[in-house]
Amino acid sequence: MLRIIAIVLSVGLLQGCIHKVVTVPVKVAYKTTKGVVKGTAAVVGAVIPDGDDDDEDNKKNKQRD
Repeated sequence: MLRIIAIVLSVGLLQGCIHKVVTVPVKVAYKTTKGVVKGTAAVVGAVIPDGDDDDEDNKKNKQRD
């Protein structure tokens, strides 16, 4: 009976540590992935032009008419 009480109390006291052990790696993985995705999007945008210049030229031509 004493062991069960000790285990329950230990779980309650270590709850903050368990929370840190789980959330810190998740935050690191999220930030790393976020940076990689932004970098990849920038590289793809530089390699594959999306035609923004063409759209701007069309708008200027329509305004002149």
